Amino acid sequence: MSNSFRQSVSNYHLDHLQYLETEAIHIMREVAGEFERPAILFSGGKDSICLLRLAEKAFRPSDIPMPFLNVDTGHHFPELNEFRDRRAAQLGAKLIVRKVEDAIASGIATPAPNEISRNRLQIPTLLAAVEEFRFDCLIGGARRDEEKARAKERFFSFRDAFGQWDPKNQRPEIWNLYNTRVNAGEHMRAFPISNWTEMDVWEYIKREKLEVPSIYYTHSRSCVRRGGQWLPVTDLLPPKPNEEVRELNVRVRTIGDIISTGMIESPADDVDDILAEVAAARVTERGSRADDKASEAAMEDRKKQGYF
Repeated sequence: MSNSFRQSVSNYHLDHLQYLETEAIHIMREVAGEFERPAILFSGGKDSICLLRLAEKAFRPSDIPMPFLNVDTGHHFPELNEFRDRRAAQLGAKLIVRKVEDAIASGIATPAPNEISRNRLQIPTLLAAVEEFRFDCLIGGARRDEEKARAKERFFSFRDAFGQWDPKNQRPEIWNLYNTRVNAGEHMRAFPISNWTEMDVWEYIKREKLEVPSIYYTHSRSCVRRGGQWLPVTDLLPPKPNEEVRELNVRVRTIGDIISTGMIESPADDVDDILAEVAAARVTERGSRADDKASEAAMEDRKKQGYF
């Protein structure tokens, strides 16, 4: 075997991240080819940031052929919304924002008595957006390593005419062949980075030199200890009379409602520091989300109703 032939063969060898990237780009292009009105769910969080880079690689130099959709609970970190708007503008993409506050005002979403978190109220808000724009596929950044319900997902997750997910009614995905057929009113959720881990995401962010919201890095924040975790003190989450407010150097691992996103004490101020922390972590990233900790079946229950 000649040296030139050996070199040409080695050029086709993919490392771990390249394989995951290629797999995800394939799913992106499947969505673009099979659906008429797809959209990308873009929160501004680290997973959806990777989705946008994958979309760039899948479709550039053409425009990304689908809008970005965000469900704004009204309880987002301000840093997250600023990043979301700026990144969409940089990519020249259409950003559609649908607010839970507007859904409540119009009767689409109805909060329960004394319900503070708006995570549940994202469900009717999202499903109303699907109906409004007649989306037939939503691309999301869920990963199977996050928690038990998401581990049941496939690349293409079928949703019925009510937007509901039945883990026992999903389609086989053999030899990278996907059944993407949907009837009127039904839609699909596609998860290109299903096989990625939290470590893969940060390795990809490092390799691609991707910007992420500042709250992923260490910063000073007033926090209270509640439910076994540090929660940020805000107007939405004031301290209780018996709680001590502490000023800590913290960061987030995963971002949800500002009232339920746990902060971790951390000195990590760059991606290499975060990679070291993730390698040493013994709790999943969603273990710092109070809304997920409330019940082991919380995520699966919400997904069955139409959650991301």
